[in-house]
Amino acid sequence: MHVNVNKLKGKIVECGLTQEKVAEFIGIDRSTFCRKMKNKGLEFSVGEMHSICRILDLSSEDAIGIFLSDKSQ
Repeated sequence: MHVNVNKLKGKIVECGLTQEKVAEFIGIDRSTFCRKMKNKGLEFSVGEMHSICRILDLSSEDAIGIFLSDKSQ
């Protein structure tokens, strides 16, 4: 399973946030967040994924589509 990074980026924008703000909200450095995104999200911890879901108010369907994607984007 891979993270659908493009879909995650879209949801961040839809919420009027930036990757920097999301990183701040989940308690990691902006550069760490960017590195994880560039690595197709494979390094996000389960806790970070849960925090991102909460911050972006993702539905279960959206969360599954982003974090349990069959293909990386």
